[in-house]
Amino acid sequence: MSQSPLFSSGSELGNLAVTSGVLSDSWDVISALYREMNNAPSSDFLVRFKIDKRPNCNIIAFVTWPPCTKEHLQAVGAADFVSSSALKHTLPLFEFLCSKTNPCFSINKLAVECFKSLRGVLPFLRSEISDSKPLIITGHGLGGSVASLFTLWLLSEINLSKTKRPICVTFGSPLIGDEDLKEAILQYSVWNSCFLHVVSAQDPLPRVLTSTHNPPSTESASRTNEYKPFGTFMLCSELGFTCFEDPEFILEFLKATYSEVSPHFLVDYKPVVEQLQLKVICKDTSLLDVSISQPLRAGITVQVLATGLGQQPRQNIDIKALISKAVRREFTLMIQKTQVFDPSKELNDMKINMAQLEWYKKTSKDSGIGYYDSYKNQSFTSDQDVEKYKKTLTWYWEKLVDEVDKKPQKEGASFRTRWLFGGTNYRRMIEPLEIAAFYRDGHTGYLEGRPKHYKLLDQWLLNDDGRPASNANINSKKKNVEANLTEDSCFWAHVEEARISCKLMLIRNSESSIVDLEGPHKSNLIAFEGYVLGLLRNYAVSPEIFLTKSSFMGWWKEYKEIIAKGIMGTFYSSPLTELMKTRRYSHYATGSLEFPEICMQ
Repeated sequence: MSQSPLFSSGSELGNLAVTSGVLSDSWDVISALYREMNNAPSSDFLVRFKIDKRPNCNIIAFVTWPPCTKEHLQAVGAADFVSSSALKHTLPLFEFLCSKTNPCFSINKLAVECFKSLRGVLPFLRSEISDSKPLIITGHGLGGSVASLFTLWLLSEINLSKTKRPICVTFGSPLIGDEDLKEAILQYSVWNSCFLHVVSAQDPLPRVLTSTHNPPSTESASRTNEYKPFGTFMLCSELGFTCFEDPEFILEFLKATYSEVSPHFLVDYKPVVEQLQLKVICKDTSLLDVSISQPLRAGITVQVLATGLGQQPRQNIDIKALISKAVRREFTLMIQKTQVFDPSKELNDMKINMAQLEWYKKTSKDSGIGYYDSYKNQSFTSDQDVEKYKKTLTWYWEKLVDEVDKKPQKEGASFRTRWLFGGTNYRRMIEPLEIAAFYRDGHTGYLEGRPKHYKLLDQWLLNDDGRPASNANINSKKKNVEANLTEDSCFWAHVEEARISCKLMLIRNSESSIVDLEGPHKSNLIAFEGYVLGLLRNYAVSPEIFLTKSSFMGWWKEYKEIIAKGIMGTFYSSPLTELMKTRRYSHYATGSLEFPEICMQ
């Protein structure tokens, strides 16, 4: 089967937007709203909205009165940014977009002020939205900026698994945010696809805030910031239309097509939409230069020419260079898409690796040593094979956890919930092997430098279910003790540190007749006892710890010697030491171990 040629899909996206009726329906509601506002007095920008409930969809339209013009955006302060950190105190509705890697972003101050005026009616607008019908949110000019902010707010409020995804269609809307806002939205791949920005070749508004011509000047945002686009841009002219999604090319195009002598009048998009519909019906392909043999370059050439860029001479514009740059960007993006980490695609391979480790765990147990100590001692040939499975699984989960940690709060939370079960099993199975290798190499203090992805997986589980173990949960675990993994994946690190304390106390006791009974090692061992007993009470530890050759039983042998020598105190006894001395721990594997209270001596 021959390989499909590379091409850009902008024209197909444009055709879909036009033939679906989304554009004409949206502009109809905007036009009706303008007619209602026609006799309203002029003042500072007044935001008005209209809800149009139709049989097949609901439409919410936003406009400002008076309509925003080029002169408004060129006024002093109109291009200013306001940072998300400042918005926390005045409009705390967009904090969900912040993430660890992108903690702050900036939005156009004028757009924020307009949206802020709607804050009191947001609950009403939310109540008017039907979860069962498609929703179109639209706006013109600065009203389009308000529509974009409303859509972002709404996306944080609704459950996309139960509600149809809204579509935001703007006409001639200025850019509203900086690089960091763009990145925050791009991290929500589904959210970015909700935005369609229609831009006429004659409309200066979407171009005015490109940094080459009108850089932001505000103390609340970095002066190196510039306005950046997000979503899909539908670029229209008398020759046709096309859609671009690459933010860098869109910005380059908007800058290239800006003119200081562009019209000052408000662009009416009704004839633009009608012309688009006519172009779709006629399927005009006359712009294609048949001499272009590369499909990708041919497709992009048609799209660029359809925007009207070649319609008349413009100063300082090299169309061929712009097309070549777009081709390079498109090709780079195609390569990047093939390299995007997709955890779902590799999940089956990870399950196979986990199954191999489950088998290793079983065979180690049958040898009376447990898989932690088997791997630590490198006793068998199979221990070498485990290294391969461990590395593969660790690479996968490190990458996945890092991707999730970078996501903004809401999507990150959803992603964590979806992958938490698999991540918890991985952590409980693999981190003990990490600990075994760490102490085998002679290191100490594993918990101080614990790998980040284990700590995050641990924290996400705690956040997901921080409740104490219930009796019903414990009874369930009692029935299947043999199959349980130790819940605290750092258990063996605590064991190793306890063994180090034992050895140091024995060395100190042999070197001197004066023993510091209140030293840190004694308190560490007492704390370790309480820790182990708590795990046993909750049936939160694997019965493998009681295998004869396990490191835990090695600790108990050393600890018995310390107790016998009186280092812990005369006639020292505790619930755990009594349990171990009487060998009642043998009942643990059957779920029949009971814990009578014995006071510490």
